[in-house]
Formats: sequence, structure tokens, C-alpha cells
Amino acid sequence: MKIAVLVAFMLAFAAAPAAARQCPQDMAKIDAALKTAQLSPADKTQVEQLRKEGEQLHNAGNHPASEAALAKAKEILKIQ
Repeated sequence: MKIAVLVAFMLAFAAAPAAARQCPQDMAKIDAALKTAQLSPADKTQVEQLRKEGEQLHNAGNHPASEAALAKAKEILKIQ
């Protein structure tokens, strides 16, 4: 039983940094795509706001919410 708890604990710590690394990669993709994207002014503003929100959430340690905001921005930009 103790081993199972220890393994679960170790997996939780191993997964957290992996999720944290996704946010900076997504932000870089968004930044690169924004340079050449042909968006309406409203869409560009929305992408910029989502990107900023994603960075703030990432810096606050809320990676799931950060990834959700960045995913919306990537969807508007039509990038993966």
C-alpha cells in the first residue's frame, strides 16, 4: 500500500513539470503566428488578450487554465 501511494506521489510530481512546459511552447507558437497571421482586428485583439491571459495564468501556476486560454488563441490562428 505504501509503495502504491509513493508511486502515485512520484507520478504527480513528474506530470506537473511536463504540463508547465507546454505553456511557453504554446506562447512561442502564438507569437510566431501573429507576425504573419491575416486576422480581422477583432480576432487579433482576442488572440492577443488570450495570449496575455495564458501567460498570466502560467506565471500564477494555473497551467490547465493557461493551456485552455492558449488553445483558444491557437484555434483562432488555426495552428496546432
